[in-house]
Amino acid sequence: MKQDQRVAVVGGGPAGLMAAEVLSTQGVQVHLYDAMPSVGRKFLLAGRGGLNLTHSEPFDAFAGRFGERRAQIEPLLRRLGPDALCEWAHGLGIETFVGTSGRVFPKDMKAAPLLRAWLHRLRHAGVQFHMRHRWLGWSDPAQPATALRFATAAGEVVAPFDAVVFALGGASWSRLGSDGAWVPWVSERGVQVAPLAPANCGFDLQWTPFFAERFAGMPFKSVAISFTDARGHRFVRKGEFVATATGIEGSLIYAASGLLRDEIATNGSATLLLDLLPDRSAEQVCAAVLHPRGSRSVASHLKSRLGLEGIKAGVLHEVLSRDEMHVPEKLAATIKAVPLRLVAPRPIDEAISTAGGVRFDALDDKLMSTALPGVFFAGEMLDWEAPTGGYLLTASMASGAAAARGVLDRFG
Repeated sequence: MKQDQRVAVVGGGPAGLMAAEVLSTQGVQVHLYDAMPSVGRKFLLAGRGGLNLTHSEPFDAFAGRFGERRAQIEPLLRRLGPDALCEWAHGLGIETFVGTSGRVFPKDMKAAPLLRAWLHRLRHAGVQFHMRHRWLGWSDPAQPATALRFATAAGEVVAPFDAVVFALGGASWSRLGSDGAWVPWVSERGVQVAPLAPANCGFDLQWTPFFAERFAGMPFKSVAISFTDARGHRFVRKGEFVATATGIEGSLIYAASGLLRDEIATNGSATLLLDLLPDRSAEQVCAAVLHPRGSRSVASHLKSRLGLEGIKAGVLHEVLSRDEMHVPEKLAATIKAVPLRLVAPRPIDEAISTAGGVRFDALDDKLMSTALPGVFFAGEMLDWEAPTGGYLLTASMASGAAAARGVLDRFG
């Protein structure tokens, strides 16, 4: 009987908590372990600016956000997708609304009330929480992979289980618990792991000291970027992003980060094109630049005719020489396509999320390791990535639920 089965869930983020919920509702004895003093720390931090639960766009578009991993992620979303996630939140007493961007938020925008209600329900269902228990991997290959070692304040402990769901996250925001320490331990037991890499991240480029000092922290608003990688994959989108002392970051950059990161890894750099005036055609911009400026300076002319000033004017000086600024055709073309050569993604610990992880071909269709029977993987430990906008959270929770269903199926 399921009530006689003991399952460990290792990791107290959204994927682990959802796995614990699905298992506990079926009467399984669930023990949830986390190295931190409390669960859901990354979840809470992500919700400080307004917890983005999911997205309201049509399912086909939503599933398409997972790119090359759509085939693996879509079946999980069909069991726990955006609509089901909203219903789940409503069941916790959390009302939701759809923002102007199509993103779905709790009505009060906060993560803490949802997490409190969720933990109350899990405790009521019998889930036992073990905080400050850091998983140490497997020291004895002869031991079953479901026998787990933990470091605790009282010393090392070993606990046997009938099945395990690992949901330890990737390697971003390590101060909140996801540090990627699990990678060598899992790999040593024969589970294939794709190298972890930053996702939804910023990038470094070589600003001049003048630009970095004057414009770091300032936004590029109402712009568009375009990029085509060596394989012909093209990205074009309007939005905004921020200049940093070392490069660029922000929502528009995060959306293209996977393509940019992979291009840098392959070719050493990636050059995106920045359109400073996406709502004006190239012909309109050229006509405005060619308009006689009389005694006005180029800077005054651009401000008067095109509204270009501040950081948008500053970035033109980053790529054009003084002489080129006085060549109207060259200046107009650059306004519509400022080349920004990116040389490196920011460190993985600064990234919003992580690419890479346990490969899907190392798992069966229930997310159980083929090398380690009884061991399941979920969340950002899996080899997938997605843009921000509720996609990360939805897929993480969907994978936690799927892994839990896999455990239940294994028990019969």
